[in-house]
Amino acid sequence: MILILIECLIENHDKCVIGSSCNVQTKGIGITLDDILRYEINRNVTLKNQPLLVKISVGLTMIMFLLGLINSILSLLTFQNANLRKVGCGIYLLASSITSLLTISMFTINFWFVLLTQMNSSTTSSVHRGGCISIEPILKLFLYFDTWLNACVAIERAINVYQGISFNKEKSKRLARWIIFILPFCISATIIHEPLHRDIFEYEVKDNKDEIEITERNSWCAIQYSPAIQDYNTAILFIHLIGPFIANLFSALFIIFGTARQRSLAQTNQNYIAHIREQLREHKQLVISPAILLILSMPRLIISLLSGCVKISDYPWLYLCAYFISFTPSILVFIVFVVPSDLYRKTLEESLRTWQRRICH
Repeated sequence: MILILIECLIENHDKCVIGSSCNVQTKGIGITLDDILRYEINRNVTLKNQPLLVKISVGLTMIMFLLGLINSILSLLTFQNANLRKVGCGIYLLASSITSLLTISMFTINFWFVLLTQMNSSTTSSVHRGGCISIEPILKLFLYFDTWLNACVAIERAINVYQGISFNKEKSKRLARWIIFILPFCISATIIHEPLHRDIFEYEVKDNKDEIEITERNSWCAIQYSPAIQDYNTAILFIHLIGPFIANLFSALFIIFGTARQRSLAQTNQNYIAHIREQLREHKQLVISPAILLILSMPRLIISLLSGCVKISDYPWLYLCAYFISFTPSILVFIVFVVPSDLYRKTLEESLRTWQRRICH
């Protein structure tokens, strides 16, 4: 752990450094929740007396957690149906219902950890360091896992269209189980560098109030990448963000154009272009949904690529909103997959009626 305890009286809030003018730590690339809330949280002050931005952040966090919980419960009620899990698509969506809950839960834990540890100056260094090293990497693991599961759904749907009646449901189920088992290890291997480059930076600041000298110790989670690791980190970020979007988009276009081609061969009364237009109207959600999810995820990409020298304190609301928006895809599984599907909606209604009968009896 980086521990610098040099006495200084003049504090430097330069945007490129953390600490005082006598014990600076250069900020690396990427902006975390710790960076956004750093100068907004008042230390040793109750939540009631915190700034408006902090109070609104608490409210938004709990609203997102509640919406995420409702999303996951409704999705689980839908995809726990055995009939939907006869193919890999249903298994992926069942797993996504769980990972989305894990993501939004870890998001909530991360927020409260940052808030409570910065509000309480007596928090030990070991607690700071443990949270710094573990919480955000675990949050990224769940987030990437959830995103790739949604991409697997789109890919399997495209394979189903391509293979048609020769589509093997049993093989699809086995493959889905293997992918769900292997995928977390693959993602973990790509982000294993993160905990190794995270550490706590501590410094003391002295201030004179009413002719009484007060010493305050500050601890921040600092991330330092070498140029090579930063390039690698950027590439991995693009892979985990753009990769699932491309898989979703190309699978959707393949479904639309592939189905249109099949129908144009079977129904010669309409030309190929007319069938494409019909399929676009019928499956427009397959194109719209990944586009919406990409737009919502873009703030996370921008935040991760921003220089640490960005002065967040000038626009804290902007960065905080971007951070929150980037996690909204994790609470949209039900809206993106269940609501547009007649089959999934009917299955959910049957599950709700079954649970209602069980409660009544």
